[in-house]
Amino acid sequence: MSLRQDGRLKSVDRGAHPSLTAYFNAEDVKDAYNAGEPADDWDTYRAPWSAVLEHFGDYDRQSAEEALRTVLPDILRLGRSEPAACPNGRTLTDDVTSARLAMLTGGKITTDHIGPHTDLLPGFPYLGTPHAG
Repeated sequence: MSLRQDGRLKSVDRGAHPSLTAYFNAEDVKDAYNAGEPADDWDTYRAPWSAVLEHFGDYDRQSAEEALRTVLPDILRLGRSEPAACPNGRTLTDDVTSARLAMLTGGKITTDHIGPHTDLLPGFPYLGTPHAG
């Protein structure tokens, strides 16, 4: 978050569905996306992001739009009767990058072969000691 000139907070990097802008937006659109309002996402990004899915994942238009409904608008939903896991909320061990690659490619690429951290602490702040460089 950062402070706008009018004193209101604005998002400088959306976080509900990380990596969306990296995969779906051209460089000249990323700042506008991060500054935008999630309520406007469907109308603004449905067509260009559908084109990305059609190109990389061989989606047809209807399938692309169905896939995009899980990430547009950029709001992370949590159904309390369902287990937390992307796209129903997210845990610290969810492999979001692999999930995004699978979505983008229509399931042709299902992993980045990195995986989530396995060294989390049982309590806050959850993140373990930084890895040696």
